[in-house]
Amino acid sequence: MKTLLLTLGLSLLAALRAQTLPVGDEENQDASGTWYLKATAADKEIPWTKLESVSVTPMTIKTLAGGHLEVTFTVLIGGQCRQISTVLEKTAEPGRYTAHGGKHEVQVLKSQDEDHYILYCEGVMHGQQIRMAKLVGRYPEVNVDALQEFEQVAAARGLNADSIFIPKQREACSPGSD
Repeated sequence: MKTLLLTLGLSLLAALRAQTLPVGDEENQDASGTWYLKATAADKEIPWTKLESVSVTPMTIKTLAGGHLEVTFTVLIGGQCRQISTVLEKTAEPGRYTAHGGKHEVQVLKSQDEDHYILYCEGVMHGQQIRMAKLVGRYPEVNVDALQEFEQVAAARGLNADSIFIPKQREACSPGSD
């Protein structure tokens, strides 16, 4: 269970890192603040998506010098709250970031809904190539229009609509607490 939660956390971090700014004229916007993971889809089976009790906490994104992003969130592992933080490194290509020493690439796509982004990630998980898409938004409530757009983008990227997972939202825990 610890491994599954850590895998979820790391994949969230990699995806969220890219969340900085959308492609195009919006490049000057600040993505700093609180964001919520609304949905995820992948080209491979992710074990934690089978757990109905999986919940996610809000993420905090901070824009760093050079346009890099710092993504921080908490997870409950073995009954203890852990804070996870990662940096998405901006590339020369607008809307693209790398994480974990270039092992993961994240493309940030602006949703038609102004409070949502779709993060398309490619990388290696447990020694296998994986492609994932994540829908993130400024508010925890489900937005049907943003979710439909996410489904279309996921399908266009070759991800099966049946793989879409909508996690439960929960408040962040305090690191060091049980």
